[in-house]
Amino acid sequence: MEKTLVLVKPDAFKAHHTGDIIKIYEQNGLSLLAMRMMKMTPEVAAKHYAEHIGRPYYAELETFMTSGPIVAMVLAGEGAIQKVRDLNGKTDPKEAAEGTIRKLYAASKGENAVHASDSPESAAREIHIFFNETEIFD
Repeated sequence: MEKTLVLVKPDAFKAHHTGDIIKIYEQNGLSLLAMRMMKMTPEVAAKHYAEHIGRPYYAELETFMTSGPIVAMVLAGEGAIQKVRDLNGKTDPKEAAEGTIRKLYAASKGENAVHASDSPESAAREIHIFFNETEIFD
């Protein structure tokens, strides 16, 4: 069973879409193993988005991700990483397929409702930024 990290970003949380987003994942066979609501700090943002530090858009990304509550969760299932990415849709909601989370709930390419790990290596690293092993119920 593959695990992945998902973050419901401040825009989707503020618009009250968290429950709808979780429901989409669960209805598509993914299991919720851990969940926490929190406010991302600049330090957590720097750890999570380390590969983006120094890029022209990083300051805006950090400001957005620390602007309000997020919901972090660990989802699991067969092929969970790709399944979640397919359910999320393309980063730009204008290009996302109908019925995907970003098509339904994202405001823009920058405020795009959700984050998901893009590989098993990223998932392993990202999950442990937000959760320790005692908080993951698998």
